[in-house]
Amino acid sequence: MQNPMIQLLVLAAIAVFLILRLRGVLGTRDGFEPTRIEDDARQVPDLTVIDDDGPRPAVDDDLADHVDADNPALPALKAMKRADPSFSLGEFLSGAKQAYEMILLAFERGDLDEVRPFLSPEVAGAFDQVIEARREAGHQVEAQYLGTRETALTSAQFDPQTAVAELTVRFVGEMISATKDADGNVIEGNPRTARKQRDDWTFERVMTSPDPNWRLVATGA
Repeated sequence: MQNPMIQLLVLAAIAVFLILRLRGVLGTRDGFEPTRIEDDARQVPDLTVIDDDGPRPAVDDDLADHVDADNPALPALKAMKRADPSFSLGEFLSGAKQAYEMILLAFERGDLDEVRPFLSPEVAGAFDQVIEARREAGHQVEAQYLGTRETALTSAQFDPQTAVAELTVRFVGEMISATKDADGNVIEGNPRTARKQRDDWTFERVMTSPDPNWRLVATGA
């Protein structure tokens, strides 16, 4: 009789030991532990606050590449594009850079024939006066353009009544220029040293015109 009783007691002790071990490993649930459903609910994002169906403002990459969103020139530039959808600010700046180099060298060398179509009558007249004054004094300019280091839009204006657009561009370039008298003596500049050239030029065009060319209407430093 004693042996069966002892065996029962041993088995009961083993069972209690195993239950305690399982509770220590798996844990127990009490009143403060959230249920599995609550855990899943916290992991699901609230999609009701996301609205992708509303209109989004269109971004003009051509303008965004050259002017900031808060640039005061932006409204005028947008109006130019509405008047002439083919207008590209990037293409204009590239063309303005080439025109600047051509006009500057033509003026320095005293021959405006090739660039005169790109000059307003007022600018062409002012350039002609300076060139003629050099000739009368027997002066000659030797110039070599080394390149444009900066081309940046500084302002833009648009008249919706006349569709006339004006764009002012700042150019920073380097060139070698020397003015010599009739005897070949250098009286201004240096034929061996490059100097920095800074100019603010204003170009104008009627945006509704079939002529795509811009004309230089003002110069400044």
